[in-house]
Amino acid sequence: MSKVIINSYEDFQKLLKQEIGTSDYLQVDQQRINMFADATLDHQWIHVDEERCKTESPFHQTIVHGYLTLSLLPYLWDQIIQVNNLERLVNYGMDKMKFGQPVLSGQSVRMTTYMEALDNLRGAIRMSIRFKIDIKETGKTALEGIATFVYFFKKN
Repeated sequence: MSKVIINSYEDFQKLLKQEIGTSDYLQVDQQRINMFADATLDHQWIHVDEERCKTESPFHQTIVHGYLTLSLLPYLWDQIIQVNNLERLVNYGMDKMKFGQPVLSGQSVRMTTYMEALDNLRGAIRMSIRFKIDIKETGKTALEGIATFVYFFKKN
């Protein structure tokens, strides 16, 4: 898969109201879930206790934290787009985020993006993407929403 290359505001403008791209799939295994639990102090049994999940969980196995799925957004986004001449990128906000289907340990997810809005802020670009993270094994949506970023370009 090739990335969408952005060199200017005009390149962003061409994508307005268009699908931008889709990432590769990423498998979310138990090790990643456990590391996320350690990092966030969220050790709820449905995520980390494999033995208990076999008997008590409706899924009969652990599930990925919803916020772990969300936290994969920058990694998946980086597979879709390359913005050149960039000084910095700032996460600006999240809107209309909705968790759909739980991701089971060992399943794979990917993200598809669509440019929702674009603003030229004189030296910076505010862009909102509608994203959908789907599950390879089921074809169902794990998470969807709108993410907004601000791109600051280097001054010449």
